[in-house]
Amino acid sequence: MPHLPGLDLLRSIAIVWVMLFHSFLVDGLGPRFEWLSRFGWAGVDIFFVLSGFLIGSQLLRTLQRGEPLRLGSFYGRRAWRILPAFAVVLAVYVAFPVLREAPGLDAWWKFATFTLNLLIDYGRNPAFSHAWSLCVEEHFYLLFPLLAWWATRRASAARFAALCLGLVLAGIALRTGVWLHDDATQPPRPWFIEDLYYPTWMRLDGLLVGVMLAALRVYRPLWWEKLLARSTPLMLCGFAVAALALWLFRDRTGLLANAIGWPILSLGFGLLVLSASSPQGLLGRRAVPGAGWVAAASYSLYLSHKLVMHAWLAPALPLPLQGVALFALHAVAILAVGAALHHGVERPCLRLRDRLAKRQAAATPSAITV
Repeated sequence: MPHLPGLDLLRSIAIVWVMLFHSFLVDGLGPRFEWLSRFGWAGVDIFFVLSGFLIGSQLLRTLQRGEPLRLGSFYGRRAWRILPAFAVVLAVYVAFPVLREAPGLDAWWKFATFTLNLLIDYGRNPAFSHAWSLCVEEHFYLLFPLLAWWATRRASAARFAALCLGLVLAGIALRTGVWLHDDATQPPRPWFIEDLYYPTWMRLDGLLVGVMLAALRVYRPLWWEKLLARSTPLMLCGFAVAALALWLFRDRTGLLANAIGWPILSLGFGLLVLSASSPQGLLGRRAVPGAGWVAAASYSLYLSHKLVMHAWLAPALPLPLQGVALFALHAVAILAVGAALHHGVERPCLRLRDRLAKRQAAATPSAITV
């Protein structure tokens, strides 16, 4: 897929939005700017749609060309992309409790096996809990290649549409049932987080919308091009649909939001991703200065930003700053630490991955195929 500056812009908006949401760790942005941070959790859903679209495009294009699906190569590339920086940050959390944004940290093996989002004791161990979204992504990476191979053996647009609709309706029914049960029984734990917000099976909407966009791009290229030619109306519709979803989420833990809010929010972000994929659209016409780097470093920034917010400035430098000014100072530190992790761990490991891949290709390796 060619480089698309519009997707860089969305990814950079997503990570900044998440950081703004977590600004409560440094006493927030103040009442005048609370509207900026209140819905920042939705940045993760932008990441989900982007992941579904980019990974889906990569794998579906391979299958559409009739090439074998090399699972070993795919899993290896994702491991090199995800694990090194994650292992470094996890080691810091385990080895230096004073740096944690909260005292309690769940067992290291839950992080290492990417089961944290399914087994977390959030009430007692909320530190590094934002790793839940990495667990969802890893489960997607693990299962989607096999599901894509199975679904494309006898490809049918009607079956694919029915499958997607079924998954959306199943998600609505499952979240509704769990919400009604937990609201009635009121278990003595943070059940919204543990039963509704974190589990993978509750959060498939964004990934599904991304995969649907990828399928449209790969299997209906003429439709895709016609839609890209209407990028501005798509962008406006995307903002309107996302705004509707966020209006539903004004009661973030309520039944209506958690029943139907997630697919509506994902649809809105999917329309924005579609619009941003057009080189002629307002979102993708020109590269926004700095957005490309922030997008490239977004993973490192996501992993480390809570550590920096908690550990830097607040205990050491009692400066007469608050609100936006204090967050801006923390943002500088977050960018510095994120840059160190990105350039010191992420990029060297990716370069090593590419060198090893070239060496293996030259040796004609045996690949796991289906």
